[in-house]
Amino acid sequence: MQQDPLSHGSWARSAAPGPSTGPPTESVEADVLVVGAGFTGLSAALRLAQQGASVAVLEGGDIGFGASGRNVGLVNAGLWLAPREIVERLGDEYGNRLMTLLGDAPARVFELIEKHEIQCEVGRAGNLHCAHSRAGFEDLRLRAEDWTARGAPVELLDREAAAEKIGSDHFHGALLDRRAGTVQPLAYARGLAVAAIQTGARIFTRAPVRSLVRRDGRWRAQSERGTASGRSVILATNAYTEAVAPIARCMVPFSFFQLATPPLPKAIRETILPGGHGAWDTAKILTSLRLDEEGRLIVGSIGRLDPARRGIHARWMQRKTQQMFPQLGSISFEDGWYGTIGTTGDHLPRMSQPEEGLIAAYGYNGRGIGPGTVFGRVLADYVLSDGSGELPLPLASMTPESMRALRALGIEFGVKMYHLLSNRF
Repeated sequence: MQQDPLSHGSWARSAAPGPSTGPPTESVEADVLVVGAGFTGLSAALRLAQQGASVAVLEGGDIGFGASGRNVGLVNAGLWLAPREIVERLGDEYGNRLMTLLGDAPARVFELIEKHEIQCEVGRAGNLHCAHSRAGFEDLRLRAEDWTARGAPVELLDREAAAEKIGSDHFHGALLDRRAGTVQPLAYARGLAVAAIQTGARIFTRAPVRSLVRRDGRWRAQSERGTASGRSVILATNAYTEAVAPIARCMVPFSFFQLATPPLPKAIRETILPGGHGAWDTAKILTSLRLDEEGRLIVGSIGRLDPARRGIHARWMQRKTQQMFPQLGSISFEDGWYGTIGTTGDHLPRMSQPEEGLIAAYGYNGRGIGPGTVFGRVLADYVLSDGSGELPLPLASMTPESMRALRALGIEFGVKMYHLLSNRF
């Protein structure tokens, strides 16, 4: 895998090596083709192989190359939207079905990790959604009501209780979700790949699919390094889709970066997220934070770490982190990396079946680990049932987001200016 620090940063160095893979050396035939070796594609491949199907995964880069290997590693339940909003937008049937599936998603992730003995720095202390303002705390109060009504083990913390768990009095309170936790995301993706291969799946990497054509009841995938054919295809590339389908046009892309400090001294490390929780806040331009196994503080926010913007984002994060945790003193970052998130207009994920035998899931809106894992399994079961299985979402047409390029530029410019000007005094 690419070792450039702007590719996968700390995760590339701390993850165990993935399985030995490469492009196909001859034509490949399978019952099902899976395009993309991130959480969705690997989960689907594992499930298909467990059910006795012949499956071939085609990945344009390496395992976990996209957002699956670049994110902060928070395993959360649900979506960015509050449960009541999801039910309002989808209706009772699909809304409740989706909330049940995603509410259980962290448990499914942790079950896979345990069953297949995946070494990925798993933490199961729960995660903290932190209120950056009084309005943010009111939003958390409503979310707590929603989840409590569904029997979820969540707890609304006041300012004092939240400060104790975060190690900072910067926030107005927090919502603790004990279902949630953290993983080393690239290590989790590689572990899923190992499990899928051991179960019988074949995974081919550095073989970007350039076209998909259906002929005589089978799909033919043409890559730069060979061809593959299958009765069905699962598209699992999300925001990293290239030429195979118009998935990318159905989302507005934006970047999310991570910055990692060197390992903190033990005395300071024990004052920041002392219970091992992951955290993120309610701000529109949010901040995420966690510690890795070696005691690095990893903080993230929206933006690209390219040469034109890296300094602005990093200096803002230095100021922000010092405000949250003055005990750190001066702050330096030893690593930085970023990836692409695909967001939909209504902030709901999509499942689409543009043609017979071709199905896709996308638009996770920054919640990839839990949804990707359980959606991959759902898509596998749907394909194996020849389309008669139950889906958690109504099948949607692949409708392009209007002015997506302009909106993406607007997000990037707005975040750049916010990070340039805020928290300076």
